[in-house]
Amino acid sequence: MESWPQHIQFREISGAPSALLLGSLCLWLMIWSQKQDFTNLNGNIYRLEDLILLDSKAQQTELEWISYPPNGWEEISGLDENYTPIRTYQVCKVMEPNQNNWLRTNWIEKGDAQRIFVELKFTLRDCNSLPGVVGACKETFNLYYQETDSEVGRGLRENQYVKIDTIAADESFTQGDLGERKMKLNTEVRIIGPLSRRGFYLAFQDVGACIALVSVKVYYKKCWSIIENLATFPDTVTGSEFSSLVEVEGMCVNDAEEEADNSPKMHCSAEGEWLVPIGKCICKAGFHQKGDACEPCGRGFYKSSSQDLQCSRCPAHSFNDREGSWRCDCEDGYYRALSDPPSVACTRPPSAPQNLVYNINQTTVNLEWSPPADTGGRNDVTYRVICRRCSWEPEECVPCGLNVGYSPAQSGLVDTYVSITDLLAHANYTLEVEAVNGVSDLSRTQRLFAAVSIATGQAGKAVC
Repeated sequence: MESWPQHIQFREISGAPSALLLGSLCLWLMIWSQKQDFTNLNGNIYRLEDLILLDSKAQQTELEWISYPPNGWEEISGLDENYTPIRTYQVCKVMEPNQNNWLRTNWIEKGDAQRIFVELKFTLRDCNSLPGVVGACKETFNLYYQETDSEVGRGLRENQYVKIDTIAADESFTQGDLGERKMKLNTEVRIIGPLSRRGFYLAFQDVGACIALVSVKVYYKKCWSIIENLATFPDTVTGSEFSSLVEVEGMCVNDAEEEADNSPKMHCSAEGEWLVPIGKCICKAGFHQKGDACEPCGRGFYKSSSQDLQCSRCPAHSFNDREGSWRCDCEDGYYRALSDPPSVACTRPPSAPQNLVYNINQTTVNLEWSPPADTGGRNDVTYRVICRRCSWEPEECVPCGLNVGYSPAQSGLVDTYVSITDLLAHANYTLEVEAVNGVSDLSRTQRLFAAVSIATGQAGKAVC
């Protein structure tokens, strides 16, 4: 048991509890309550993140609440263990019946709150421990409130107040407790809501109890701003009902976007806790998640889609020299086809076909060849044939024209052979076979092909 502070004294006058006795006990219990690490006797946790509208214990000057009648509730002062002034109220009109003593706070502006918490700390004397007190003594008091849009002055009309609850003590103290210096501090929390006006008053009605109102704390709760699933959820005041869940839409952090058909949402509970996360944001192309933020991919890395989780190193024959890239650029001489995703390596056109041979049968030529030594890094190699009819003068050649046939086709050949038909007899031709792939038409370099010159009407076989 902790020792009583030396500067606190207790005394009783004429066998009845005096104001000094009750005030002294109130003062000591105030000191004791400050050592409870925000946990009250009912197990409720008072959190620093709650938004305080009124805290009588934090005010060192006079509270100047309205007491009606004036000889009812009495404001008293004292010092805590640090000799800091504190203000409390007490009443102990237990010797006379039909007590009706009211105490009203100053006007409390509620801000954007809808649901208000009222925490009361108080001590109460056991009626049976009061010598000479008969049936007039009570062991409860009543808590009321009145909503207003502005201050209404110092008048107090009882019929304008709404009762919140009758407050009873879990523990009351006796004369024996005073002698043994036992602590009997009660803590009760009540909730008001929903509120619709700009502010309100609290009122305490004593009907004949011996009470010390040690502190009054009024606060409301918010769900404080957080980042969840790469979405920012703003400060949100809780709903007006105990079961309220306020749905809040999140806003994606920088360089993030909503996942398709899955926008981020959370729900703010009446206790100021975020619950039921739905949906999420994902980092845009060129960015990857690190903690609660999206960071750009580094040089030499890329991320082509928001659906990808991480940045990847640039594919072969590609590079980038900037951060936040969604693709990598191809090195000189290498290309990426329009249908190629950014994840594939850059490639180049194939080399020329090898081992081109032909066979002439009057006006028909059969060509065969082997695949190129270098496919350019691709597996979509096909072949195309170019036919030119040439005069006896060198380099005077023209396209063969539409009358010439190709079997199975002139271009897009998969197999390494073709038959060219309906050539003119006794004419000179140059036949070119080119290997092509998906990036051949993007190349700005000279075409690579195998060629053979032939004269129709002559039988024979030549190798290019």
